[in-house]
Amino acid sequence: MSEHYSETVSAMLEKISGLKSTPDGAYNFRLDGKGEERKSSDHIKITPKTDKPGIDIRVADGTVNEKAFIPVVLTKSGLEDLVYNDFFIGENCDVTIIAGCGIHNCGCEDSKHNGIHTFYVGKSSKVSYVEVHYGAGDGTGGRILNPQTIVYLQEGATVVMDTSQIGGVDSTKRYTKVVAEGDHSEVMLTEKLMTHGDQTANSDVDIILNGHDTKARVISRSVAKENSRQVFHPNVEGNNLCFGHVQCDSIIMDNGRVQSIPAITANHVDASLIHEAAIGKIAGDQILKLETLGFTAEEAEERILQGFLK
Repeated sequence: MSEHYSETVSAMLEKISGLKSTPDGAYNFRLDGKGEERKSSDHIKITPKTDKPGIDIRVADGTVNEKAFIPVVLTKSGLEDLVYNDFFIGENCDVTIIAGCGIHNCGCEDSKHNGIHTFYVGKSSKVSYVEVHYGAGDGTGGRILNPQTIVYLQEGATVVMDTSQIGGVDSTKRYTKVVAEGDHSEVMLTEKLMTHGDQTANSDVDIILNGHDTKARVISRSVAKENSRQVFHPNVEGNNLCFGHVQCDSIIMDNGRVQSIPAITANHVDASLIHEAAIGKIAGDQILKLETLGFTAEEAEERILQGFLK
């Protein structure tokens, strides 16, 4: 894939999806608000929507050990992109969806991408969803990303979500909702975020545990540098026999500000829910220990942050 595009586009693709060349299997590449390349596999069919921008991804029953790539890249200043992607996962599947958006803005106008993803996960299926956001370019225009991900789980279904914002995004408003409707369904969500400068980030998460013996684990790790601002509001609601655990850990630096508002709601006597939140600076003894191994203070700080967000 990337060998057909400019150096800038190729670099963004590699950053957000790890792609250095055209992948095997199914993929859909969106560039500057338009579908650029698309390919289905024998078991994963990707078709464009006819009523609005976006695609439908249909995974056949019994599909295992397959991946689908759906990266988005914006390179035009002033462009506002809105896309709707729906995923229909059959029964007894085990697949990985690698998404992500990169904005390279060298102009003076804001560039914005709003991606709305909806998953319908069939019985006894597992979906691993990886989403990376990244901004670059030397323009004064903003790099704005507002993702929305909604997941519905049937009986025995599992979704493992790993989302990260690795730098350069000026503003993000993220909303994630998972409804564990089927019995014995499970959600595992890990969110990693770093902000700097005057960047802002807001993340709202709603996990609804309706099925019998459902489970949820939500982990948020973030670093706020310089004058950046972050707000996290994860919520787990238990409506049956279930278990939920919310953990929010943040490192604050310089003049950064972090507000963490974890919430748990039990509407059933057998709902077991836990939440934890911690915000603090890097401990001085951690930096000192690395300095004794030959690192400078700056190098030690960077090593600690890399390990925290890994």
